[in-house]
Amino acid sequence: MSTSHRLPKQPFYKRLSIRQWKVTGVTAMTLVAVLAMGASSEAAVTRHTTVLADSSADAYSVNDITGAASRDTIREAIAKHENGATDATVFATVVIDGQTKIVSSDTAFTDVRSVLEAGNITLAKGDTVSPGLDAAVDESTVITITSADSDVVTEDSDIDFNTVTKEDPTLDKGTTKVESEGAKGVMETVSLVSKTGDTVTSKNTLSSYVKTAPQDRVVLVGTKTTSSASTTSGGSSSSASLGVTTPASEMQSWAHDYLISNGYTENDFTALVFIISHESGWRVNATNASSGAYGLPQALPGSKMSSAGADWQTNYQTQIKWFVGYCNGRYGGITAAYNHWIANGSY
Repeated sequence: MSTSHRLPKQPFYKRLSIRQWKVTGVTAMTLVAVLAMGASSEAAVTRHTTVLADSSADAYSVNDITGAASRDTIREAIAKHENGATDATVFATVVIDGQTKIVSSDTAFTDVRSVLEAGNITLAKGDTVSPGLDAAVDESTVITITSADSDVVTEDSDIDFNTVTKEDPTLDKGTTKVESEGAKGVMETVSLVSKTGDTVTSKNTLSSYVKTAPQDRVVLVGTKTTSSASTTSGGSSSSASLGVTTPASEMQSWAHDYLISNGYTENDFTALVFIISHESGWRVNATNASSGAYGLPQALPGSKMSSAGADWQTNYQTQIKWFVGYCNGRYGGITAAYNHWIANGSY
């Protein structure tokens, strides 16, 4: 069970903005809801549907993801305790302009409002929520949000590949050979975009997930010498090595230095890069549509990473520290987690 980091309770009117309500945390943050200022008759709230009367885009959520989500997927993840899920993990389904998102939490949901809080979902002026914010929810509830003036836009972006160097006792020392060329991966992002004429007034990220994983560029480095040639014909212990991965970003450089300075190996770093590249494409705000898993390590739910720091939603260092601890606790190490991922396609 993750530790709560809820903001101090405030009088409701102090939490109202002039034009928007937004959720500022996942599971462990306080829901900020904006309804119409003034007479309650201005807000069209019924037993089944809530329409936001006024809002503004002073900020937006980057934690939502949509796609072909299924309850079976999240049930399986919970049953297997994958990515940090436990028997206490609960979930609900939210459909935003036809895009489905699973919201997960380690704290039981009490109503629609609590689901939107856990999902860090942004609503704008005129958005319709059904059932209403105070309606009770359970696993079978489907919360539908219809935005008033936004279009769903899908965009692809590149995920850089890494170069991995591996020793090869069958190649002469000092020689190199490219075993496989690298290939960039693809990150798909789905956003709700609002425009005034041709000008984008707000862009609310709904989805960010690995559509195609990157492929490493693998370079073999020869280690064979004349004196060792007769001992290499029977095989090599180098098969146990995952190789040495060259960091391809600031995040990866930090992760490498963090691991090595804490007694981990190059094998562990190569394993870490592989898992995170396949799980999140190195996007801090990536979320799995089928489970609500979040961040670089796709923690399920993302709020579990609060055990490594209150800034778990945005700080890659906090997320990496949680990932390392999780791998150690569940699999006995990062490389062991990698081996499980290779065998099962998840960890």
